[in-house]
Amino acid sequence: MNKKILTPEKVENIFMDCFFKENENKENPIIVEGITGKFGFHPQRIENNKKEIYKLLMELPEKFRKNVGGGWSFLNACIDKNGSQWTGEHKIMEQLFCLGIAIGAAEWLTPRSMWDVFPGAMPYCAILEIKEGKDEGK
Repeated sequence: MNKKILTPEKVENIFMDCFFKENENKENPIIVEGITGKFGFHPQRIENNKKEIYKLLMELPEKFRKNVGGGWSFLNACIDKNGSQWTGEHKIMEQLFCLGIAIGAAEWLTPRSMWDVFPGAMPYCAILEIKEGKDEGK
């Protein structure tokens, strides 16, 4: 049985897990500006989920990798590296890229002020290579 690595449920579960809980000290959040707003993540939970977030990003097409394809339109992030649609929701795609930005493994390639010149007024984004995501045993 071929179990999918990248699913909307996995992305959303990690995204929600990385927020501060109601009674936690909210000092030193990792702030990420997404497409629809800014998100403040709990640093330790981002760190705890770092490998899994990177693994999910690596399921996107290689054109998103800065060192391979240079980056690609956010609109294409609904397709995985095998050419299958893994989500139909921009919200989930945004969650994945915001998590990637939070771990230092993704970035928007242009300033927000330029996004309206792109198809659908959506940014181009890239997945960055991070050593920690590849280290064995860490």
